[in-house]
Amino acid sequence: MLKKIYKKVRHYFISKEKFADDLRKQGAKIGDGCDIDKNAYFGSEPWLISIGDNTRITRGVQFITHDGGLWTLRKMGLIDKEDVKYGSIIIGKNCNISWGVTIMPNVVIGDNCVIAAGAVVTKNVPANSVWGGVPAKPIESISTYAEKVKPLCIKAYSLSQEEKRKITNHLLQNNPWDK
Repeated sequence: MLKKIYKKVRHYFISKEKFADDLRKQGAKIGDGCDIDKNAYFGSEPWLISIGDNTRITRGVQFITHDGGLWTLRKMGLIDKEDVKYGSIIIGKNCNISWGVTIMPNVVIGDNCVIAAGAVVTKNVPANSVWGGVPAKPIESISTYAEKVKPLCIKAYSLSQEEKRKITNHLLQNNPWDK
């Protein structure tokens, strides 16, 4: 019981870098320059997960590396009680896996991809694409996405919270998306 409490408290206080190091110790392959939120769930087989350089895994992402549906088949006597079906997950370089995405076993996500928030990825995603939905489907190419959002972007990434607040309050009064 104390060990479980210790793990939860430690997880709360460790840095993202230390979290990634812990995942590597469990066998996950994580490239350089990755940003992995501590609230991503790497499941019971992190060694089946590979993440390329400069990839971002955001809050609530879930990696599913085995078929939990076999539980029902076991209970029905349709498969042996020891049967398990595993699958790896490979994510390429320079990807953004948005909030609440679920990635199923045996999925490869290519380089330079964006997976939209809440998507459930059940099949391979080709490089340079944006996917979303349940199940995830192609939305557009990464170049189309860039062309679409570029005119709507503001230079605010490195600003303080107060500076961002001023800019976004101004945007709400002069909403460019309404035009």
